[in-house]
Amino acid sequence: MINLSAFYSNYLKLYFEEDELGKNLNYLNSLPQEQVQCLLKIKDDMCLAGLPFFFEAFNFISQTKRDFSQHLAHEGALFKKSDQSQIEFILPFNIALTAERIALNLLQRASSVATYTKKFVDQSQGVKILDTRKTTPGLRYLEKYAVTVGGGTNHRFSQTDVWMIKDNHKKMWGGIRPAVEHFLKLKTFYQEIVVEIHDLAELEQVQDLAVKHFMLDNFSGSQIKAALSVKKPHWTYEVSGGVNLENLNQYALEGVDAISTGSIIYNAPQVDLSMKIEKI
Repeated sequence: MINLSAFYSNYLKLYFEEDELGKNLNYLNSLPQEQVQCLLKIKDDMCLAGLPFFFEAFNFISQTKRDFSQHLAHEGALFKKSDQSQIEFILPFNIALTAERIALNLLQRASSVATYTKKFVDQSQGVKILDTRKTTPGLRYLEKYAVTVGGGTNHRFSQTDVWMIKDNHKKMWGGIRPAVEHFLKLKTFYQEIVVEIHDLAELEQVQDLAVKHFMLDNFSGSQIKAALSVKKPHWTYEVSGGVNLENLNQYALEGVDAISTGSIIYNAPQVDLSMKIEKI
């Protein structure tokens, strides 16, 4: 199993610094080191996500790295509140108590996003559900990972993964065409260009440009159908703007390739988890 600390050590360091554990070394040194039984309790209906981050929080502050791989089989599993499920593992008391809250915060956030994403995916009629860059600062990788556990698909991770031409670009360069030409001149062969389209007239303007991916922003159901009628075989249509569980069906139409929505992350209702410690 890959040690996540090698990739996320800076983030874990930041999370533990937030808890100001180094302020009182007497307190840290006073905590018993005897082995205890830890019970991770599933207290909601949920898609459980973030177990690699949960367990890595304990390993990050421990001199002895433990193998929790047997518990990762629960990643992505669906749990019912009524089942009162729990995951059991053993740790030294000082490690369990010190990392408990950070570990639970990461697991709760990931599980909340995964659970909410799954609701969109289940209702999307096979259209891919994409996240956005509207993520919590410091938690982007965790949240985007959670989207995939919930059955969603990641959009770009950063501004430079894909060139996305939006309103501000059009205003700055004076329209879609000069904005597209600017990014074409950057000569980044493997980077696609995505153009945000706001109406059918704008879609008409890009017919002859070297663009294959179009984001239909805030289109109504009838506008999407009109756009689909002129869609070329090599084009990709991504629908975005104001999408929620209540109106998802009007956007999940045959011919739409993806629906992107930041709400699967920033509107995800919190699920309930806790960890109890028992003497062995």
